[in-house]
Amino acid sequence: MNPTIDLLNNHRSIRLFKKDAVTQETINTLISCGQAAATSSFIQACTVIQVEDSSKREKLAEYAGNQKYVQTAPVFLVFCADMKRHELACDMHNEEMLSGFTEQFITATVDCALFAQNVAIAAESLDLGIVYIGGIRNKIADVSKLLDLPELVYPVFGMCIGYPDQTPEVKPRLPLPVVLKKDSYSNVQDSELLADYDKVIRDYYNSRSGGNKDMSWSEQIAGMLRKEARPHMLDFLKSRGYLLK
Repeated sequence: MNPTIDLLNNHRSIRLFKKDAVTQETINTLISCGQAAATSSFIQACTVIQVEDSSKREKLAEYAGNQKYVQTAPVFLVFCADMKRHELACDMHNEEMLSGFTEQFITATVDCALFAQNVAIAAESLDLGIVYIGGIRNKIADVSKLLDLPELVYPVFGMCIGYPDQTPEVKPRLPLPVVLKKDSYSNVQDSELLADYDKVIRDYYNSRSGGNKDMSWSEQIAGMLRKEARPHMLDFLKSRGYLLK
């Protein structure tokens, strides 16, 4: 329909990058684009750590589940939800910051996600590729210590950026009627639509893996959701000053 919509619909995760460097000027531009994202009540609660130190990259790759591209990608960014500067803002006006509210956790985390998605879109518009790395939350306390993150700051996810050295297929998304509801929520037709979607995803995985992965979307989700989902996160977030109220 237009180049922007084409760009958005052509998104795919890139895990293999060329060795070509990404200039600091380009990185600065991407971060500026992130700052232009919508922000709840203008809190601007995202801080980005650009990790260049090779030993830290190696550790982060390990913490993320031995994802080697964390170590080898030309650029690796860690996006952090950050309410620390808001504490400073209160101090500047001799006000006590009332922190620990669940709403603050939500708004800071959403701010961070919106910021990062702007970075991703800007990167892809420059023919760069990206992949989000939620795996850093596997060892979130270790990541925080490695990056010297203070209280009221937590790492939400990482992002690898570089020039793609692969052209994976675009992964088919859920059927629109499953996602878009009108006036009220109804999932009457969702089971039938998901059954059809399962066939599409099974074909996609078979094609992408050369027949080595035979799985539908619902099988993948059922397998994932019968396991614990990083149960350490709640205690960690409370230790950082989040989700206390």
